[in-house]
Amino acid sequence: MSSQHAPAPDAARRGEQILAVFDTAFAEPLAADPAALRGRLRKMAASAAAFYRGTACLFYRDLAAGHGARRDEKEGAAGVPAAGPYADGPYPGRYLDERTSRVWIHGDLHAGAFGTYLDATGRLVFHAGGFDEAYVGPFLWDLQRFAASVALLGHAKALSDAQITGLVRTYAAAYRERIHALAADAKRPGRDELPPLTLDTAEGPLLDTLRAARARTRGGLLETVTEVRDFERRFSAGAGTVELDAAARYKVLAAFDGYLETLPESSLAHPDAYRVKDVVGRHGTGPAGTPSYDILLEGGSDALESDVVISLRQARTPALARHLTGPRVRGHFRHEGHRTAVAQRALQAHADPWLGWTELDGAGHLVTELSPYAVGLDWSELDDPAEISAVVADLGRVTAALHAVPAGDGHALVPFSAERAIDAAIAADEEGFATVLVDFAHSYGARARRDHEIFVDLFRDGRIPGV
Repeated sequence: MSSQHAPAPDAARRGEQILAVFDTAFAEPLAADPAALRGRLRKMAASAAAFYRGTACLFYRDLAAGHGARRDEKEGAAGVPAAGPYADGPYPGRYLDERTSRVWIHGDLHAGAFGTYLDATGRLVFHAGGFDEAYVGPFLWDLQRFAASVALLGHAKALSDAQITGLVRTYAAAYRERIHALAADAKRPGRDELPPLTLDTAEGPLLDTLRAARARTRGGLLETVTEVRDFERRFSAGAGTVELDAAARYKVLAAFDGYLETLPESSLAHPDAYRVKDVVGRHGTGPAGTPSYDILLEGGSDALESDVVISLRQARTPALARHLTGPRVRGHFRHEGHRTAVAQRALQAHADPWLGWTELDGAGHLVTELSPYAVGLDWSELDDPAEISAVVADLGRVTAALHAVPAGDGHALVPFSAERAIDAAIAADEEGFATVLVDFAHSYGARARRDHEIFVDLFRDGRIPGV
């Protein structure tokens, strides 16, 4: 080891566990682009929070192995764990049952997973983003993943354990309040959705983030990736750009035709908007170091500033799917691109109208707009505990909205009111709900900090195969 002393036995065992998880989770990125994986790992080495964000694979391995939970491999006829994922954990029977173990969840919900998007109605909304890890599973796993990230964030900002406890309790209370309101709203016929966080309803740092997104323009984005030549817009040559030969271009355009078939009719109201102007490859920008592709489209009018860039990128298997292997969920999806798009539509109200999926070279690809309006919440200037607490409360409300009953194709896998099921489960043990999250936040936050130190030593000593 790089340290002066040999590692403690527990650290050595944990190092082997980390290496085993990485061997499975990072095999594809390593084969596709070792340099890209090395860059990703160096970013993870920067801090415990960065390590945590990059290791959902390790997080779910630990939940499955018994850190606060145990997954039962056997599934019932409905495809859910027969005894519930927490049957033998420290909180047996609490909150997870046949329904609450089977709702749409984000899958990688941490403090850095929130930001803005422009919805299909033209509103700027503050919500969760990045649905690559989304899957059908226990609602509590989203809350635990976020709670542990709060512990890491608080530790990095030198907050006391008592202050971290307060933040997690604030998050739990806000989630509980909003899920109850959503459940009550779901019982009313002709209900109106509770208002999301927008320019009209958000406050503080969340409003600042929405205003920053509003200040951006498609024209500004287009200037960074395109140029006008002979009175027409084309992609600019630059770092990471791959010029496609005729055969590659044909494959991408065929995949584009397949993508159009996945769009809702409302998105195809103006067929001219989908006229292709240019296609380019982006080397090593996919989730596994694989090439992705950008397509420049006409957009809503002949004006050059209305052009739209969409991105095709290969979707990956979510970490959660390795531990919840029910055939009913798995068999619902054509491929991972399909899963990711269905999940985003289920978790995000009025999702991006350009959202869809396709297949290219036998692999599922997610298709999304390259949007200028996606701005992440910046935690770097958030240091006042009271202000952090207000933000965490808002994120609790956003998380509850994520878990509300899905629409469209997502309803086929969750054909019940998720918010009502969760509300009833929490109501059965109101007092213990926040305690479950607080205990997990402190215990797993401490584990993640230790894991980060072990990971850095493994990396420095050349113990990560291929890297």
